[in-house]
This record gives sequence, C-alpha cells and structure tokens, in this order.
Amino acid sequence: MKGRWFSIAGLCLLTSASVANAQAGNYPAKPVMIISDAAAGTAPDVNARFVAEGLGKIWGQQVLVINRPGANGSIAARAASDVTADGYTLFMPALSTFVALPTIAPNLPLKLPHDFLPIGFTAEQPMFIAVDPSLGVSTLPQLIALAKKEPGKITFAVSGVGRLTHLTGEVLQARADIKLLSVPYTHGTASALSDVASGRVSLIIENYSGIVGAVKAGQVKLVAVASPERLPEFPDLPTVAEAIPGFTASGWQVLVAPIGTPATIISKVSADLSKVVSSADFKKRLAVIGNYSRSMTPEEVLAFVAKEQQTWQPVLEKISSK
Repeated sequence: MKGRWFSIAGLCLLTSASVANAQAGNYPAKPVMIISDAAAGTAPDVNARFVAEGLGKIWGQQVLVINRPGANGSIAARAASDVTADGYTLFMPALSTFVALPTIAPNLPLKLPHDFLPIGFTAEQPMFIAVDPSLGVSTLPQLIALAKKEPGKITFAVSGVGRLTHLTGEVLQARADIKLLSVPYTHGTASALSDVASGRVSLIIENYSGIVGAVKAGQVKLVAVASPERLPEFPDLPTVAEAIPGFTASGWQVLVAPIGTPATIISKVSADLSKVVSSADFKKRLAVIGNYSRSMTPEEVLAFVAKEQQTWQPVLEKISSK
C-alpha cells in the first residue's frame, strides 16, 4: 500500500512537471501584459513600449503596456504583486520603486527576490543638470562657484520628493559643498520645468526626455550629465564627474515577475529580453531620447538593485530626517 502511494505521488509529480514544461514550451500562448508605474508618454513608459514591441515580435504575440502611475509607484507595485504568477503579467518598475518607495511605504511587497523575481535590465537614463540661461553660468564649475558665493539663494526645482532627480540634487550639494534652495513640485516635471524656463527657478535635474523640448527651444541650458563618461550624442557636454570625481546618477528600469512564476518562463523571458535590448535598432531608438540599454541576467539584476539600494539609502535617510 505504501509503495502504491509513492507510485501515485511520483506520477503526480511527474505529471505536474510535464505540464509546467509544456506550459513553458508554449509560452506565451496568449497576450502578455507589462505593468508600468509610469504615466503615458514619460521616458519609462516609452522604454516599456519599446521593450513590449521587441518582445512581441519575437513571440508573435501582443505585449501590452498597462500604465498604473500614482502614489510614488505603490499602485503599480500592489497591482503587479496581486496577479497570477504565470508569466502573463510582468512588471517594469522605475528605480524609485525598489530604492525610494520601501522607505516611504515599508509594508509594500517590494523585495527581490522575496516578492518579485528578477528577469533582466531594460534601460537607464543619466541625469542631466539644466539651468535657466539668465543665471549666467555655462558650466558646472561656474554653477558651483556661484552657489558657494550665494549659499541658499540658487533655487533647485524638485519634481517629486524622493525621486532620483531629488536624490541627485542632494548628493550634488553634499559632494560640491554647496547649499541650494529646494522648490518641491507635486505635479511632476512639466510644472517644474516651466518655472525654470521662465526664470522663476534656477535649475533642474532630470533625464533628457523630460527636458528635451525646453533644451531645443533654448529655454534651459545643459551644463553637465551624470553619466560615467561623455555621451556620444552629447560629445561637448561635460560629465559631472569631470568636476566631482566619481559622481554618477542614472535612473533605470528592470523587468520582474511575481514570485512563483516558473523558472523556465523566467529563463525564456530573460533570454528574449536580452535579444531585444542588445539590438542595434533598440539602442538607437533609446539614444535619441537620452536613454541607454544593456543586458543583464536575473542574477546580475539582483546584484545591481542591491547595490543601488545601498548607494541611495543614506541619502534617503538624510532626506527623511529633515
């Protein structure tokens, strides 16, 4: 009787494994959804749609981007954690979801790999420093010198407390030993940029896609970019690191899946995502809006996110204690 029980149990396990493998082999057999915490039209949303398009071509299936902005990303995080873990709903959060949001909302399911499983890296967005042209500075060293001469008088548009744009400004002040007057905005980049372009506020830190229109119109002037090296698309724009050694700051997005998603599906999506982000066409389309891609394995994503959390946690703690 005992032997018969083990035989039945073994048969059930074998059958379950066969079903799982068959499901992974046929995946995806229907449209796939990617939940984004970004608003439609923003850089993270555009990146997500480029990824969705690339995966859709490989899979021969529709890949839909579902925007769930609001509450600093917590709405999207909650929605993505509550879905069935079958690989048909994925999550592409921005940096703030795994770096800033846990400090703001510690009870949300946001831990890797406890709540989500890493799949791969999609894109990063170096932070650009742009100033009001009437400020009279053309370089970051000039901006720093003016800020030291007039501490607390140069205004800094903060388009969201806790966002990377805000954190970058805090680190810039600490590393350059300057004091800026932060002006917080609750309606995103557009209203903050409008005040910089009109001269009411002195500077803004943002990814390129968020300020490209104002830059091209001459309403704001770029003085530096926080990428490790000068960007090919902006060869004459110095990096922040040229004035402050080692200084880098980039937003980023990763693709993750709800905990419990079969490993075979994670592996397949990761391999296909790598093909998408490594393609010359994808890289070219991102570069136009100041975004850049690179491929990462799930293990590399896990290590990358942990390092980013370690890097920005002290800054977040400093801000929250003010």
